[in-house]
Amino acid sequence: MERIERIHALHRIFSSARYPVKVARLQEELECSRATVYRDIAYLRDQLMAPVEGDGEAGFRYDRGEDDRFELPGLWLSSEELHSLLAAQQVMRRSGGGVLSEALAPLQERIEKLLDEHAGGRRVPVERVRVIPHRTRKLDQTAFRHVATAVLDRRRLAFEYRARSTDEHTRRVVSPQRLTHYRDNWYLDAWDHEREGLRSFAVDRISAARPLEDPATDLPEEELDRHLASSYGIFSGEPRGWATILFSPKAARWVADEHWHSRQQGRFLPDGRYELKLPYSSGRELLMDVLHYGSDAEIVEPASLREQARSLLSLATANYDRPPG
Repeated sequence: MERIERIHALHRIFSSARYPVKVARLQEELECSRATVYRDIAYLRDQLMAPVEGDGEAGFRYDRGEDDRFELPGLWLSSEELHSLLAAQQVMRRSGGGVLSEALAPLQERIEKLLDEHAGGRRVPVERVRVIPHRTRKLDQTAFRHVATAVLDRRRLAFEYRARSTDEHTRRVVSPQRLTHYRDNWYLDAWDHEREGLRSFAVDRISAARPLEDPATDLPEEELDRHLASSYGIFSGEPRGWATILFSPKAARWVADEHWHSRQQGRFLPDGRYELKLPYSSGRELLMDVLHYGSDAEIVEPASLREQARSLLSLATANYDRPPG
């Protein structure tokens, strides 16, 4: 249980308690250690100004003369929780209706209720917080609805796919596994029956989608996580190696605070540069992110990835060696 959940749980317990609550019961309710209980009570009393009274022997409760007047302050959410709630809300609003919006309508109601609860019953002006989409690609809403239907109904899906990298057109029959929203775009993680392997498809490149009557083949969650979450970005798979990237002291101030991968390793070097190591399967997305930093980033290893970056930079500079147009 996260701290914010424990604080709210403590507030509910103390608000309804007629007698002091023993620490042992709080440990059980909050699923945490005795020391954590004391820290959370101290935070509730000292930082949030809650009318907590009592001690470790007799137990704790709210002062009966003050508890009716105390509420947890305002919208007490972490930045990650606030972003998650509002992002989910705005993704649903942008989905253009259809099966996904209908399926997630109860979630929309729960989000609004949760925001109201955190604001003490006052209306939360969510329009004051924006989640701005970045480089969102246009979707065929009909294809999207068919994809979402197949995912939710657990049915196989047939569609035409136009690969962005090669512009090749292929016909696919897949068992949908997950619908993934990543970097403001939708991807279908699926088992490709003809190729007998897991693949990720950009939904904006899918056309002529048609759910089939055959039930989808479900793969174990462990296998999906191992294949789709083990490497860098959406172009996942079993890692084929680790990349080492050096960032200048100027860029280090940004990169050190960024989350690139769940298994990343980072450290500051004596000269102020930042060294980042992370596993990857396909270098395409990693190269795009590294080259985003321009001269402030350098791929050190592996040599093949370093050479790919050098070639891309050479091609880019060549565009400026000739007249524009």
